Amino acid sequence: MARNSNVDTSTETPVTDKTESSKASLNHLRLIKPLVTPYKKHIMLALLLLFLGAAANLAIPVAFKQMIDLGFAAENQNTLSYYFLVVFIVSSLMILFTSLRYYWVSWIGQKVVTDLRKQVYAKVMNQSQEFFEKTKTGEILSRINTDTTLVETVVGSTFSIALRSAVTFIGAAFMMIVTTPKLAMYIAFLIPLVVLPIVFTGRKIQKLSKAEQDRIADSSALATETINAMHTVQSYAQEKTENNKFITAINNAFKASVASIRMTTIMSLIVGFVVFGGIVFVLWLGAQDVITGVMTAGTLSQFVMYAIMAATSVGALSTVWSELKKAAGALERIIELMNTESTIKDPITPVKLPQTLLGNITIKDMSFAYPSRPDLNVLQDISFEVVPGQTVALVGPSGSGKSTLFQLLLRFYEPQSGLIKLDGESIENLALNDLRSQFSLVAQDVTIFSTSAKENIAYGCPDASDEEIKTAARLAHASEFIERLEKGYDTYLGERGVRLSGGQAQRLSIARAVITNPPVLLLDEATSALDAGSEKVVQEALNTIMKGRTTLVIAHRLATIRQADQIIVLDQGKIVAIGKHEQLIRNNALYAELAKLQFTDETNKH
Repeated sequence: MARNSNVDTSTETPVTDKTESSKASLNHLRLIKPLVTPYKKHIMLALLLLFLGAAANLAIPVAFKQMIDLGFAAENQNTLSYYFLVVFIVSSLMILFTSLRYYWVSWIGQKVVTDLRKQVYAKVMNQSQEFFEKTKTGEILSRINTDTTLVETVVGSTFSIALRSAVTFIGAAFMMIVTTPKLAMYIAFLIPLVVLPIVFTGRKIQKLSKAEQDRIADSSALATETINAMHTVQSYAQEKTENNKFITAINNAFKASVASIRMTTIMSLIVGFVVFGGIVFVLWLGAQDVITGVMTAGTLSQFVMYAIMAATSVGALSTVWSELKKAAGALERIIELMNTESTIKDPITPVKLPQTLLGNITIKDMSFAYPSRPDLNVLQDISFEVVPGQTVALVGPSGSGKSTLFQLLLRFYEPQSGLIKLDGESIENLALNDLRSQFSLVAQDVTIFSTSAKENIAYGCPDASDEEIKTAARLAHASEFIERLEKGYDTYLGERGVRLSGGQAQRLSIARAVITNPPVLLLDEATSALDAGSEKVVQEALNTIMKGRTTLVIAHRLATIRQADQIIVLDQGKIVAIGKHEQLIRNNALYAELAKLQFTDETNKH
C-alpha cells in the first residue's frame, strides 16, 4: 500500500450528541487561552485598571450616604463641599481607569483575533486537496472572518464586561451586607431565580448561534461561487436566478439570527423582571425601616445604590452569558477546522534530496480513486518509467486519468496502492515542499493572481531578480505584450487576470514555470488557449526549456505528440499502449481513432 504509515488520514467531525455538546459548550473557549497567554503583562495591567475602577465606583455610594445623613443645612456647607469634591475626584478616577482598561482590553482583543486568523489561515493552507474538494470556499472564508470576529468580541469586550460585572457584583454584594445585612439577605433569595433562566436559555442560545453562523456561511459560500462564475452567470442570463438563490440564503441567515436574538431577549426579560422586581420589593421593606427609625435615609440610599450596581452587573452578566454562548458556537466551527488533519503530511523524518536532481520518474502498480468516489478507480495498475531528460506524452479520451496522474506526482492525493518514485526515492519519504519544488506545472486552466505581471511570473521564485523575470518572460514570448502594458512588468493584472486574453495568461503561466528552473515539467494542454501564431512561438519556447528536462505532456497537438520520446495511451484509467506515433497508429485502434478525431495540426497528412 502507498499510504504512509506516518500519515494520519482521520479528520475530526462535529459532535452531534446533545449531552456531549452541552458538556463541551463553554469548553470550546479553551482555544482562547493559548492565544491570550503571550499578552500576560497587558492582561495584568487591564485587570489592575479593572479593580481600581471598580474600587472607585464602589466608594461613591459611601460619600453619598454621608452627604444625605449630614443633611443640606447651611451650617454643613463646608463639609458638604468636601464630600462633593471627594465624589468628583473618585468619579474622575473611575472614568480614567475605565477608559484605560477599555483601550488595553480592546488592544488585546484585536491582537488575539489577528493571531487566531493567522492560525486558521495557516491551517487551511496546509490542508490537502481532499479538504478543498469537500469544503466550499465561502464556508472557509466565513470561519476566517465572521467566526473569528465573534472571538474578538469575546476577548475584546465580553470577558472585560464579565470581569468588571463580576467584581462589581461581588463588591456591591459585600457592601450591601456591610450596609444592612437584613435587606442583603432578602436580595440573596433572588439569586437562584436569576441563575436558572440564564443556564436554561444559554444552551439554546449556543445552539441557535451555531445555526446562525452556519447559515451566514452558506450565504457567503453561495455569493463567492456566483461572483467567481459571473462570466458564466451573465452568459446564460441567470442573474435573476442567482439573485433569488442569494435572497433565500440570506433570508435563512436572517431567520436563524432572529431566533438567536429572540432567545436572548427572552432571557433578558426574565432576568430583568426578577432582578428589578425583587429590588423594588426589598427597597419597600427598607423604606418601612427608615420610617420606623431602624435605619437612616443615607443608609437606605447607600444600599439602593449598591443594589442598583449589583442588579446592573447581573443584567450585564446575563448578556455576557449570551455572548459567550454565541462565541462558543463560533469557536466550535473554528475548532472543527483546526482539528481537521490533512490527509497529506510531511513524513516524520523526510529524506533529503540531492542538490542536483536527475528527474527520473518511476510509477509501479499504482491505483487511485478520489476520496469523494472511493468505489471508482480513476487510475488502475499504472506502471511506467520516464528516464531523465525524456519527453513523455499522455494521450487518451477525456476522463481517462491524465490530469489525475499529474496530481498524484505532486502528491495532492495518495494512491490507494502502488509506488511513485523520484530518482529512486518514494515521494512519500520526501518533504512536500522539497517534492513540489522539483516540478513546474503549466495547467490548462491558468491561475493569475491579482498582483502585477512581475509578481505573477516570480510567484514560484519570489527572490528572482528583474533580469531573471524578464528572461523568463522572453522565453515564454510573454515580454512582447507585457512591455506594451501601461506600467510594463509592474502593471496590475486585475482579479484572476481579467485584463489578459487567454493566450496572454497562458504565456504568463509558462514564464512562471520557466523561472523556477525545475528538473521536471508538467504541461497540461499548455498551448491549448493559444492561437496558431502564438502557439508556434510558445511551442518553440517550450522546446527550448524542455531540453535536458524530464517532461510529461498532456496534449492533443500532433506536433507535440510526434516529438515525444514515448507516448502513453490511457483509457478508463488503464495504460492500453506505450510507443511512438507511427507504431501506435498501426498497432493501437484507440490511438488511431484519437489521431483521426482529436489530434489537430497535421492529422490530415498522416
